[in-house]
Amino acid sequence: MAMASTIKVVLGSIAFGFFWVLAVFPAVPFLPIGRTAGALLGAMLMVVFRVISPDEAYEAIDLHILGLLFGTMVVSVYLERADMFKYLGKLLTWKSRGGKDLLFRVCLVSAISSALFTNDTCCVVLTEFVMKIARQNNLPPQPFLLALASSSNIGSAATPIGNPQNLVIAVQSKISFEKFLFGILPSMLLGVLVNAAILLCYFWKLLSIERDQEVEAEAGDLVVENEVNSHRFSPATMSYASSVNSQDFSTVIDAITPSSLVNAEPLRTIAIVDGLELSVGVSQRREEISSARRYIKTTSRSRTSHAGEANSLPNSEARDPPNENWKRSLWKICVYLVTIGMLVALLLGLNMSWTAVTAALALVVLDFKDARPCLEKVSYSLLIFFCGMFIAVDGFNKTGIPSTLWEAVERYSHIDSTGGIALLSVVILVLSNVASNVPTVLLLGSRVAASAASISASEEARAWLILAWVSTVAGNLSLLGSAANLIVCEQARRAQFYSYNLSFWSHLKFGVPSTIIVTAIASSAGDIELVHFLLYLI
Repeated sequence: MAMASTIKVVLGSIAFGFFWVLAVFPAVPFLPIGRTAGALLGAMLMVVFRVISPDEAYEAIDLHILGLLFGTMVVSVYLERADMFKYLGKLLTWKSRGGKDLLFRVCLVSAISSALFTNDTCCVVLTEFVMKIARQNNLPPQPFLLALASSSNIGSAATPIGNPQNLVIAVQSKISFEKFLFGILPSMLLGVLVNAAILLCYFWKLLSIERDQEVEAEAGDLVVENEVNSHRFSPATMSYASSVNSQDFSTVIDAITPSSLVNAEPLRTIAIVDGLELSVGVSQRREEISSARRYIKTTSRSRTSHAGEANSLPNSEARDPPNENWKRSLWKICVYLVTIGMLVALLLGLNMSWTAVTAALALVVLDFKDARPCLEKVSYSLLIFFCGMFIAVDGFNKTGIPSTLWEAVERYSHIDSTGGIALLSVVILVLSNVASNVPTVLLLGSRVAASAASISASEEARAWLILAWVSTVAGNLSLLGSAANLIVCEQARRAQFYSYNLSFWSHLKFGVPSTIIVTAIASSAGDIELVHFLLYLI
């Protein structure tokens, strides 16, 4: 594609520059309006500057991608209501054999769940689970937060519904769900194993801390079940549903926080976090746990007696617990069956967008309630962001700049050679961290596919899969590389009981080597036989 006129190139670059700055740095001091408004601003400037016409702007919006994104978000909301993510949290601690085993479980569970329920949803739901489990095992949260974020990104590469850029690739390439899954699955499995091995090497000493078994057993009975059962999901925030013991639980946590115990005698080290020892008086801890238990029992009896009085009233609206439990169990089974049906339909090659929307509406009907509370949890700002991004990227493509830059490297990046794959991977890796992964896919997708199609049809599909894999793994390079990283960082910082600040540099020290190694090893996923051989060796 030839370069457009100078005026069009300059104005298009300015409009795209506004979009890029606000997408990468949503809180810049001179215009802190956020990513969604920034995408709309970039789109509006493309039309106002006449880089594209209003009709072309509407045509740039891909309704197939928006429908698929909306459907998967609604399904995720109903899966949370059906306690799917609570069971995932319990799976992390079931018969755990220590810190290293727990770290590997976090990597595996987050990778699989992100492939099925998107990486952002996985990180929103599991971050606090992971932090609490780490604290209860007297382990520092940093390795587990890094494991959650990085493995979620790697795992999400396996399916078209795992992350937004895969949605774009699946729709544009018309690769079936089955072909997409089995094309990247070997790389994903290898990538998760390699990433887990790197994490274990980095944090081997920290994960070798011995637990205080006696105190842990007492505290575990008190905390774990209540924390897991009280967890609730929202796409934007984390909240905790009110329950019988919610206020009691807060009182318990306040009573046994480390800050209230540092002066106790005798002292025993229970954790080492970033080189700092946290010590607690064992005898005082036991007394406070016992007091907390007595407090809960007393309050629970009081509330039970009040509940009994209420149920004895003639006009009481109290429900029959066994009947309600049976109905809820049946509803949960229906939610799981609908979700499995959606995955089967996707594997059979049915239209992905309409399949996801149909599954979402089936869950709305089965719920037999006003759907507004569930639909309000859908991230409509993300859908609007995608609309603005489609228009901004389409306008920038029409300036001719992306095509000119691609022509400069195309001759060296053919995927029929190892050097070509390596150069293409570097270009995708850098551009994904500079311009974000979804815009990178929109800018490079058709060009990379056209270049590969000139070799053969099979190479075209392979090029799309390499783009999906590398653009997704590139998100692990830095904290700003993907939304999943930022979600984990923010959720950890705002955790209700055990907050932790995952800094940019602490993530970068792990992210750079992990991303390079995982990309280098599993990008030989272009050679499926090599990947199977490496998996056999492992």
